[in-house]
Amino acid sequence: MEIKPNEKIRVRLESFNHELLNTSCQKIIDITQSNNVDKVGVVSLPTHKRIYCVLRSPHVNKDSREHFEIRIHKRIVEIYYDSSVNIFDLLVKSDLTNKSKIFTDES
Repeated sequence: MEIKPNEKIRVRLESFNHELLNTSCQKIIDITQSNNVDKVGVVSLPTHKRIYCVLRSPHVNKDSREHFEIRIHKRIVEIYYDSSVNIFDLLVKSDLTNKSKIFTDES
């Protein structure tokens, strides 16, 4: 009985738009499933919120303020595959949008 070593790639996605992030995750899952990779998992990471407090008028009414926030949504896609399949090249050539940041960690 021969045991085949499995390779793992972690793809970390960040975006301000959660719908764009979900479609990018789905594209990665579709690419991997079209190449006979069965083990694909998506992990949702906590959303990071940056809140900015701005005075409405610069010289008077210090109690009057506005709050703005930026939300950064994050996902990790873990792909377990056999070393005979070159998944990394397929992910690099894929047509993902440029509005989401992609970080890869190959271990």
